[in-house]
Amino acid sequence: CGSLREEIGRGDIVILDQFIDFTRHRKVTFHEAFEEGNLQHAPMADPFNAKLSQVLIKSAEKLNLNFHPGGTVITIEGPRFSTRAESKMFRNWGADVINMSTAPECILANELGIFYAAIALSTDYDCWKTDEEPVTWNEVLKVFNQNVENVIRLLTLTISAIK
Repeated sequence: CGSLREEIGRGDIVILDQFIDFTRHRKVTFHEAFEEGNLQHAPMADPFNAKLSQVLIKSAEKLNLNFHPGGTVITIEGPRFSTRAESKMFRNWGADVINMSTAPECILANELGIFYAAIALSTDYDCWKTDEEPVTWNEVLKVFNQNVENVIRLLTLTISAIK
């Protein structure tokens, strides 16, 4: 994901606790038609499972990873990256990181009652930071590949800690 905050550096992990859905063309529900007695409104005040997120946080602490124990992700449609104006707007909205995948998967998991937590691996500063080059796919892959082992270690430890 791209960082929208100076303090979230390349290679840092963010344990997400909120999302902003800025997608427009994705299916975001399993309940597309009103059926008498079967209308579903999934709660989204706290979309990420707190217990599962805490296991991720404890695992990141044990591994001594550079991580942030909370953050808001804004999900954009993609596959394009943001314009500078969009990137600045997302920062003003309170988003900490930006990606193209968390919504609607978090929404759909909640509709089905599946415990859901997510980590975001910061690979770049999107394009809001004008003293750096705007994000490129090659830079994303470079930083991701440098940190993939940390993500694997975090997921492995977290999965072994879930009871």
